[in-house]
Amino acid sequence: MNEPVPVTRAVGHGTAKLMPDVDRERAWLLTVDGAPQSYVDLDEPAHLEFEYTRRIGHLVDTLAEPGAALDVVHLGGGALTLPRYVASTRPGSRQDVVEYDRGLLEMVLEHLPLPEEAGGAGIRPHVGDAREWLEGAPGDSADLLVADVFGGSRVPAHLASLGFVREARRVLRDAGVYVANLADGAPFAFLRSQIATVAAVFAEAAVIAEPGVLRGRRFGNALLVASGRPLDVAQVARRVAADAFPARVVHAEALREFSRGAAAVDDADAVPSPEPPDGAFGIG
Repeated sequence: MNEPVPVTRAVGHGTAKLMPDVDRERAWLLTVDGAPQSYVDLDEPAHLEFEYTRRIGHLVDTLAEPGAALDVVHLGGGALTLPRYVASTRPGSRQDVVEYDRGLLEMVLEHLPLPEEAGGAGIRPHVGDAREWLEGAPGDSADLLVADVFGGSRVPAHLASLGFVREARRVLRDAGVYVANLADGAPFAFLRSQIATVAAVFAEAAVIAEPGVLRGRRFGNALLVASGRPLDVAQVARRVAADAFPARVVHAEALREFSRGAAAVDDADAVPSPEPPDGAFGIG
């Protein structure tokens, strides 16, 4: 059997590379301009390698009875790691994936193809701008909306405003859940503004992140979660605390205190997330 070899291709927003994992036979790491983007194990799609994707996986696991199908919108495709996870753990789910970079999506589908059964396991990829696609999506049509969009290493400004969050709320059902993968560090001006923005639209909100990030010791990922209905915070907190890289859930009064003084962001005032410091997300 031939050993898998790395694949490198110029895509719309840089140079993408798929590198095989020597420890897992059909697992691949996707990088763009050297920054890790996604990790996929084709033989075990429920395996989530990156810490933040595992945290989203824990959240997905709490949204309905085990195995129950969900309607999911993924803004940002990468290597389709989370759509594969949902398809594996919740068969019959209907999922739309929106990826801006056509070249990247074509590379992923060519070398890491979706399962053929059930029309790609119910995963429908689209090429386009996340917000434009969302504005054309039907209302009350999704149980979960995952926003994991980075232009380079920053969340674009037009995906960090009241206008965007209101569109997300419109597309979600009443009990639907919004989760955004954000990146920030102390003093958390961007994250705090996003908490205020989400709180202006959704009744419930929480942040999931490593304690070291929340204490301002380092720059890192934070998941901002919101819903129109109460979140099962206790169950999510137990799951992320038991992870190999434990995380905390900040909500209720602690979240209000964390974001105190921050204001919701209108479209005209929106800015991208901060530039990560060198080496923040490099490959170890």
